[in-house]
Amino acid sequence: MELHDVWFVLIAVLWIGYFFLEGFDFGVGVLTKLLARNRPEKRVLINTIGPVWDGNEVWLLSAGGATFAAFPEWYATLFSGFYLPLLLILVCLIVRGVAFEYRVKRPEERWQRNWETAIFWTSLLPAFLWGVAFANIVRGVKIDRDFEYVGNLTDLLNPYALLGGLVTLTLFTFHGTVFVGLKTVGDIRERARKLALGVGAVAAALALLFLLWTQIEKGDGVSLVAAVVAVAALITALAAVRAGREGWAFALSGITIVAAVAMLFLTLFPNVMPSSLNEDWSLTVTNASSSPYTLKIMTWCAAIATPVVMLYQGWTYWVFRKRIGTQHLAESTH
Repeated sequence: MELHDVWFVLIAVLWIGYFFLEGFDFGVGVLTKLLARNRPEKRVLINTIGPVWDGNEVWLLSAGGATFAAFPEWYATLFSGFYLPLLLILVCLIVRGVAFEYRVKRPEERWQRNWETAIFWTSLLPAFLWGVAFANIVRGVKIDRDFEYVGNLTDLLNPYALLGGLVTLTLFTFHGTVFVGLKTVGDIRERARKLALGVGAVAAALALLFLLWTQIEKGDGVSLVAAVVAVAALITALAAVRAGREGWAFALSGITIVAAVAMLFLTLFPNVMPSSLNEDWSLTVTNASSSPYTLKIMTWCAAIATPVVMLYQGWTYWVFRKRIGTQHLAESTH
């Protein structure tokens, strides 16, 4: 296996890790409107992801940085062609981070309510737009002979891509609902379990349609296995939710995300960004990659740094592993 193939796999792993981890905290952000009945319950939901949300975003930074260094042509075409959607995602992530920090800086209810509304929208929009972006990458976009995107924004809003956005939105919301059931106690835990059944059923129907569409147009035998694993894990996760096994449900919803994203990368390889105008104009792991020397240096750096980051993040989750409820909230002080 060549180094550019290795880095395609590593970038796929980084995106899988990002969607697995950021997926549930996007879902929790959406649940601040769908599940929480009052301000204390919103505080509980936000507190479940408070210690980990910023660490989850490290995976996005790593994926973006690795793409820039390993496949500069892919990075350039992607970020220029998808400029508006990616800019909107970036703005949402910035506002979301500010909202988490600023929400408790003042005691006024209106101030806190506005920041909580910001958390909801800046969780919902990226959850939807990431699905739109990746569906377009797999489907293929208008790339010319110079590897430049020549389409427009409306080309990205096609039925397949919009379905992909709905899949990631519902799947992340389900993932977040299961996480809330795993991390809370009391009434909010019971309501999260009931909501997870409804959201999960919708996510399963949409995911089945999207993965089937992808398999018919782009798939092979290996991608079919990944699709079957994703659907089977999601159905089993619903059964685990019904049985009150939140740990198993969360693990299985995570497997669903891992398998579904893996399927997209399997259908993409050896392309990194297919051209819908001419197959010969597609960006591949070969024509979009950096020099072998650059990839070799990156490989050594990744081999040293990645285990350290993963151990630290795992330790963070271990420290903040206990369940919380409204009874655990301290009185607000300013």
